Amino acid sequence: MSGKLYGVGIGPGDPELLTLKAHRILNEADIIAFPGKIPEKTAAYAIIGKIVDVSAKQLLGLPFPMTKNREELEKEHDKGAAVIESYLKQGRTIAFPTLGDPCVYSTYFYIHKRIIERGYEAEIIPGITSFCAAAAMINESLAETDRQMHIIPSAYGIEEALKLPGTKVLMKACGKYREVYRQARKSGQDVWCVQNLGMKDERILFDADEEEIADSYYTLFIVKER
Repeated sequence: MSGKLYGVGIGPGDPELLTLKAHRILNEADIIAFPGKIPEKTAAYAIIGKIVDVSAKQLLGLPFPMTKNREELEKEHDKGAAVIESYLKQGRTIAFPTLGDPCVYSTYFYIHKRIIERGYEAEIIPGITSFCAAAAMINESLAETDRQMHIIPSAYGIEEALKLPGTKVLMKACGKYREVYRQARKSGQDVWCVQNLGMKDERILFDADEEEIADSYYTLFIVKER
């Protein structure tokens, strides 16, 4: 009998934001697969290691390059899926923790689709998104009445996106943090920069100088019309 893969959303950084179901699946899994070559050095490990006993688990590291090269990404995703498949054939249960929610800009989903295509069972455990947690932290709503909300992958350009009505969540700036912040502020809207949410070096900036924006992969911007 084949095993099963779980894509587990573990929230933005604070271990207390894991759902009860996420906690249970991580505890019950035979193997925990991490998005990184060395599991112990991943952000996911730092989060779940505080509330899940991983000492008796097999830890699996799956390297994923930070690149926009589609061919290279496809190759690494295929390799990762093949590794996962080799354990599913043995009847093992695998949990793949991913920050935020597995359905929102998550590396996990590339593996999920491949495993499903290969005929194995895979289930998604939803998690709290970084932008919902960030909105709660700054005491702002993201959408009310007829206000729209837009989630933008900001590394691909935001000039037109900033003209959209309502609230804009700018994610995945991929090294363009100050540039994205500069453009957002020029739009004349309220802009919050939230970095490393729920982690020890968490930063929340509002109407800050551009130089205050740190280079952190875990950065998002909330842009609201005044």
